[in-house]
Amino acid sequence: MSDTLLQVRDLAVTFETRRGRVQAVSGVDLSVRAGEIVGLVGESGSGKSVTLRALTRLLHANARISGQVIWRGEDVLALPENRLRAIRGREIAMIFQEPMTALNPVLSIGRQIDENLVAHGSLDQAGRRRRALELLDMVGIASAAQRLENFPHEFSGGQRQRAMIAIALAAEPRLLLADEPTTALDVTIQDQILKLLMNLSTGLGMAMVLVTHDLGVVAQSCDRVCVMYAGRVVERGSVEQVFGRPRHAYTDALLRTMPGFGPSSHTEGAARARLVPIEGQPPRLDRPILGCAFAPRCTHASAQCEVRPEMVDDGSGHEAACFAADALVAV
Repeated sequence: MSDTLLQVRDLAVTFETRRGRVQAVSGVDLSVRAGEIVGLVGESGSGKSVTLRALTRLLHANARISGQVIWRGEDVLALPENRLRAIRGREIAMIFQEPMTALNPVLSIGRQIDENLVAHGSLDQAGRRRRALELLDMVGIASAAQRLENFPHEFSGGQRQRAMIAIALAAEPRLLLADEPTTALDVTIQDQILKLLMNLSTGLGMAMVLVTHDLGVVAQSCDRVCVMYAGRVVERGSVEQVFGRPRHAYTDALLRTMPGFGPSSHTEGAARARLVPIEGQPPRLDRPILGCAFAPRCTHASAQCEVRPEMVDDGSGHEAACFAADALVAV
């Protein structure tokens, strides 16, 4: 599509460890259009954060990345380092999961914003300071002139996350990668940060990939969603499609662990319905996975699941890799 900024094809990430090879991500396909927010959801260890970091090759030296990450016509995985550095921060920016570890503790917030402006802009010192003040004001940090001189430990958790967003927005990127940006915050601050990100996305025309394990966050903020399990995308579609009529047994099971979600969320007595946990544990990724990775935990598993299911589109752009897809929709 002409408005597609990012196209990920058959992305795979393996890590070489002392215990052997770990297949963290396998066969991920993903697209992001201009101005839209795409959610990546799944349990811890499903490959969400690794996928996000692989998009700009922000992984340790023991990682091996294959596939294609097409950014505005260029394959990021094949770019030389100098071109990659020009894209990181300027065209694609990232908010990391824990700002206290991502921010430099010995540099002021103003200095850290300034570093990004120096690397990806042409403003003089006075212009960079004005831009830094604008950014802090944009993300809702009061008394910006004074706060520029403060260090990360002098900010609250919510303020640190806002400062991280300000740094990420310094060069006006086209795409923002947000790795669990609300995980360490209380629910009130979570809501504020989410509203801030959505307003910025709308106001700046910026696309976003939002990684989270919180289905409520996705329902509130995303246009489309990809559900990941054991390193693979097992279902994708619009938020209304995936949450309203899930076509993968894992998505259906996730929704049943949340109050007020799923196809029966508006039925009488839904608020008092018993939540159904997902029994068992995700498979180990350092061992070959035969068939459907979710089958050992799935209440819909059958002999068919000994073969890995392929992604099937229902004709509306709603895709799932599950042999029980039609049965789930019929329930």
